[in-house]
Amino acid sequence: MAKSQALTSEEARRKAEDRFRKAKQRESEAQTAQEELARRRLTETAKTEHLRALRLAKEAADADAARQAADAKTRAADEARQRKALRTAPAKAKADPA
Repeated sequence: MAKSQALTSEEARRKAEDRFRKAKQRESEAQTAQEELARRRLTETAKTEHLRALRLAKEAADADAARQAADAKTRAADEARQRKALRTAPAKAKADPA
């Protein structure tokens, strides 16, 4: 009878060690999963920040291009007015020979 009790206590010890190892394994896997999740979050945050910086740079470039186009349009309109004024000034001078 002592032999069967020894086997059962040995078996119980082995089962307890197996449970302990499995618990440690699950804990290790959970830790690894948490670390992977944290790495993914950092990567996603970095990508988001990069895309935001690109978007802001594009918006600034677009605004600058629009401002330059508006300035060019204003200069062209001013030049057209000046040319028209130069063309009509001699015609007025000829019409008024006072």
